[in-house]
This record gives sequence, structure tokens and C-alpha cells, in this order.
Amino acid sequence: MNIRSVLVGIAAFFGCSSCFSAGNPQKITPDQGMSLFTGSGPYILVDVRRPDEYEAAHIPGSILIPNETITDSRPALLPDLNAVIVVYCRTGHRSGIAAKKLVKMGYTHILDLGGIVDWPYKTVSGSKPGKF
Repeated sequence: MNIRSVLVGIAAFFGCSSCFSAGNPQKITPDQGMSLFTGSGPYILVDVRRPDEYEAAHIPGSILIPNETITDSRPALLPDLNAVIVVYCRTGHRSGIAAKKLVKMGYTHILDLGGIVDWPYKTVSGSKPGKF
């Protein structure tokens, strides 16, 4: 399965033919996120909170890239501009900012999950990503 097929499937699932339009990260719900995370498509889940917040509780499989460290250059952990990248924070404010910064840098498939406060599913603690 190629990335184009996965993206078309995601766009169809989310009911959005222009989900990945330039300059507009797509907002997704926790249910949509869970469907993506438990499906077979590739994605990168990014927590943009501070390290202490990440260690207290994070969504399994997420990597930590604090919003404050996302500047003008691409994060080393996100080398592929065409990867499906899902960002979240505590309430959705920082994830929105981070999503826009990533789009501005040239990333083409950014999804904004919002805040972990709205995440009704399992979380893990510690400094490692963990698994579902």
C-alpha cells in the first residue's frame, strides 16, 4: 500500500476531500485519531508539550517534540515532509501553533488532534513512547 492510498483513505474517512490543503492543518477528533492509530496506515504521533508533561502521561506511541523547539528548521525526528504527522498537546492550543509551524516548513500532511485532556483512551507515563 502506498502513501497516496493511505492519504486518500484518511481523507475519505474524515469526510474531507481537501484535508491536506496547503496551509491548513486538519483538526481530528479523538475517535478519528484512535481509528488512525489502530489502523494499518503509517503515521507519526507527536506530543508538543514540555518533557515533564510528557513523562506524566502521554498517548502511547507518541514522540516528544516540544512546541518551543519547533522553529525555522525541520525537527530531526521528522525527516519526511510527506509523512502523516499527528500533533497534540494538553488543551489544543500548542498543537494548533505547532501544526501551523510544521505546515509553514513544508510538511504536507499535518493532523491536529488537539488536547490530551479530551483523549478518552489509554495513556502511558515515563519517557518512552509506549504502545497501545
